[in-house]
Amino acid sequence: NAGTPDRFLHLSAADLAPHLARISDAAVRHLAERGVGVVHEHMGAEERRVIEALFDAGAISLCVATHSLCWGLPLKAHLVVLLDTQFFDGAEHRYADYPLTSILQMMARASRPQHDESGRCVILCHTPKKAFFKKFMYEPLPVESHVHHFLHDHLCAEVVTKTVENKQDAVDYLTWTFMYRRLTQNPNYYNLTGASHRHLSDYLSELVETTLADLDQARCISIDEEGMELSPLNLGMIASYYYIGYTTVELFASSLTASTKLGGLLEILSAAPEFASVPVRYREDDLLRALAMHCPLRLESPRYNDPHVKTNVLLQCHFSRRDLPRDLVHDLRPILEKGARLLQAMVDVIASSGWLSPAIACMELSQMLTQALWDRDPALLQLPHFTRDLAKRCAARDVEGIFDLMDLDDEDRRSLLQLSGAQLADVARVCNRYPSVDVSYEVEDEDEIASGDTVVVNVSLTREAEGTFEVNAPRFPKRKDEGWWLVIGDQRTNTLVSIKRVMLQQKAKVKLDFVAPDEGAYKYMLYFMCDSYLGCDQEYEFELKVAAAEEEEEEEEEDEEDEENDGTT
Repeated sequence: NAGTPDRFLHLSAADLAPHLARISDAAVRHLAERGVGVVHEHMGAEERRVIEALFDAGAISLCVATHSLCWGLPLKAHLVVLLDTQFFDGAEHRYADYPLTSILQMMARASRPQHDESGRCVILCHTPKKAFFKKFMYEPLPVESHVHHFLHDHLCAEVVTKTVENKQDAVDYLTWTFMYRRLTQNPNYYNLTGASHRHLSDYLSELVETTLADLDQARCISIDEEGMELSPLNLGMIASYYYIGYTTVELFASSLTASTKLGGLLEILSAAPEFASVPVRYREDDLLRALAMHCPLRLESPRYNDPHVKTNVLLQCHFSRRDLPRDLVHDLRPILEKGARLLQAMVDVIASSGWLSPAIACMELSQMLTQALWDRDPALLQLPHFTRDLAKRCAARDVEGIFDLMDLDDEDRRSLLQLSGAQLADVARVCNRYPSVDVSYEVEDEDEIASGDTVVVNVSLTREAEGTFEVNAPRFPKRKDEGWWLVIGDQRTNTLVSIKRVMLQQKAKVKLDFVAPDEGAYKYMLYFMCDSYLGCDQEYEFELKVAAAEEEEEEEEEDEEDEENDGTT
């Protein structure tokens, strides 16, 4: 009504002003001035709290919320209106219905406790769907199990932990699930032809056989020759340890090669099934196409309505520190959280194949993910208040790393950076947390190593600074502690011979071992790689002389033959 534009507002402008000052979005602030609140999943936490507090106190009487907030919205109202029952599903490129459970949650927002005796809910839907919604709104909604859709990862984890050691254990495991209780109650939902004991037994046996066959084909588990006993394989252990799907670790194992570079690693990471649920909104492909035009790594024949292509584009924008719309920033958060875990799994998959170069590149990709930088960017950009122009000015003075900056005198540093006192304090705080680690190593019995022996390298790590080990990563969505890799490899043959993951506190002693190669002289590299910071990696070269293998066994056999011959004589 044009005559009463403020009919939803029940607070004076003077009292409302302090609350509006906490809202940075101009559109949200303008609507709140008229008594209309807007909340969506891409809002900042502070803005959302302001709108919810105003509505809950009755200062504004109308609140518009997106459907995805139905499970976490604390607001109640006398009247709730569902403007539609569909949303655009970018993964399937069509409009999909809201889940009935979500609609029930939206309806539950109606009626304010201690204020209303009843609540009202209006659902605006397509006429043919009216009878459908009425049926399910007034009848109990059955709760069914979905474990059979995710059984591969369940059984893989149980085989790794030795809870399931054969196929009969797997069938017994299923009899303790909620699905087993529902099979006889609603057999049609699970595609059973009957509810007798024979039908259940055949269904469970077939389900277990199919699932274990898929895991065996993915090289996550092995089945013995008799087809009964189960044992975990390396890929299955990696999938269970990092809590990723068996299809993901299978993708890594089949796609990674000894010559995979940074671009290939990013493409493989983006193709992980964990990112299949990244939302692609209606007509968002045009925006992604425009962003991809400025990405350093070009995509081959991309489909911009594909969630995996979107993941690749958003990660490259993250490395370039490009400003993104709020909805894409919200989509990027879970990508970064999952990506850190997936990269650690990818390092393990590469290490199990014994490839050095892709393993080092994957570790550098983990640093890029945490610091939102490309590997070729100046390491000084990890510091607060540093711009590319400031980093160039420092490089002109031969200050290229954080350690170079810390070695400067206070006066030289102040004149070079030209920052305020508070900004210099922020820089000093981050520099003091930047890891400075002394690495020393020793090869056991270096002069007595023969081909086939176990080479043991003892590494001592000492961190100079004390205090927190939380990574300074303002563009990473969650707290992260430092992690390190110790790697021994041969650059000439691109071979990784030993690797260990280290969580360094103050001091640590780590033992690396590998089997000595054939007789000869070899040059190995010892790498100390961080998973979070750029510019603090260390590498050391050491030589190893391997003697010929001792022929003790052959001599013993000859002695035994001589004794037998003597006895015969």
